[in-house]
Amino acid sequence: MESKKRLYIGLLAGSLLFILILTGLVWFLVINRDIILSQIILIVLVALAVILFLILGISILAIVIMIIRSKTIPSLENITFLANELLFPLTLFIGKILGIRKEKILSSYIAVNNYLIRAKDAYIPSSKIMILLPHCLQDSDCKIKITNDINNCKNCGKCKIGELKELAIKYNADIRVVTGGTLARKHITDTRPEGVVAVACERDLSVGIHDTGLLPVIGVLNCRPNGPCYNTDVNITEVENAIITLSKGGILH
Repeated sequence: MESKKRLYIGLLAGSLLFILILTGLVWFLVINRDIILSQIILIVLVALAVILFLILGISILAIVIMIIRSKTIPSLENITFLANELLFPLTLFIGKILGIRKEKILSSYIAVNNYLIRAKDAYIPSSKIMILLPHCLQDSDCKIKITNDINNCKNCGKCKIGELKELAIKYNADIRVVTGGTLARKHITDTRPEGVVAVACERDLSVGIHDTGLLPVIGVLNCRPNGPCYNTDVNITEVENAIITLSKGGILH
């Protein structure tokens, strides 16, 4: 398992351990109280916590097995999604306590997500795939508005928008340039794609992946040679590989 994926898996396990320790602490503080009702309530709460712990534990184990086998376990996909939903904020909290940079955790989360999506062997028609691009990929001096229609791009070559537009034409995929998460979610809601290839920074990608739920999203990190949100870049091959993976299934070697 690559170290990039190992970080997020480790933090998931750490989050689970945190819940277990917290449950044990509550039990220790209250168990000696004489009030029978409080003890009954405590036992019920601890029982629920143990059940939750077992479910999340199985989910984390399932994620690890999926990554090792390079193949998903369909019967466990829903609870692995639940584990990510519940523990993702906690992994950020624990990472902060341990002094791990947030961007590093988010990058690991995206890597784990991408690997699990690839392991699904999805076969989504390329016409049902949406490519979402951040507007910061456009050259800052360009006066042409492409957020309404990317076809307005004149293919001048000063940025990668033209190449990405041609890539979408090649695979007959839908492609949109968005100014933020709100517009991205609107496009997804309006067009209902079966899969998404999203280009963005760690923060925007992780939030977008988390918000889209069970919709398959492969995240491609942009390059920021000029700093965040300004004349960013992206590896075209990575975007194309993501499209191929969603449309033809499997992990590219």
